[in-house]
Amino acid sequence: MIRVVKRYGGGSRKLYDTEESRYVSLEEISEWIGQGQEIQVLDSATGEDVTAQVLAQTLYEDHKRGHSILPTGFLHDVIRKGHQAFNERVGQVQAGVERLVQTSLDRVSLSGPLQQDMDALKAKLAELEAALADLEQTKRKQGAANGAGSKGRNTKGARRPVRR
Repeated sequence: MIRVVKRYGGGSRKLYDTEESRYVSLEEISEWIGQGQEIQVLDSATGEDVTAQVLAQTLYEDHKRGHSILPTGFLHDVIRKGHQAFNERVGQVQAGVERLVQTSLDRVSLSGPLQQDMDALKAKLAELEAALADLEQTKRKQGAANGAGSKGRNTKGARRPVRR
């Protein structure tokens, strides 16, 4: 839900939150937006939507406090080109994200020769596990056959293959 804030004119430019019935600061508005709150700022005298002006002012105040989030080059582009600058930057960001996602998928997914190598390794591992199990069974049979004559032999410590 959109939170409505009224801006009162004059020299003070006070901001009044209609939801909590109190005056608020630009910093509070910035915090609300950071938490996901949508706001609309209306001029109290004219009813004009002045949200963009107030949001620009919050960016300016954040910058004054040392929290600059917009690079200077981008701000120059916005002043020179207006809306077109945003569209260009958004396009650049989208292209970068798409490249990053594709690169990640290429690294994660196994296909072609890599998948064949992985399958071959799994098959070899299964063969080795089966061979170890056969050896262990053979050793147990020999131990059982020699059970009475296995003076001092410790067969309890025999290692078993680890299954994965």
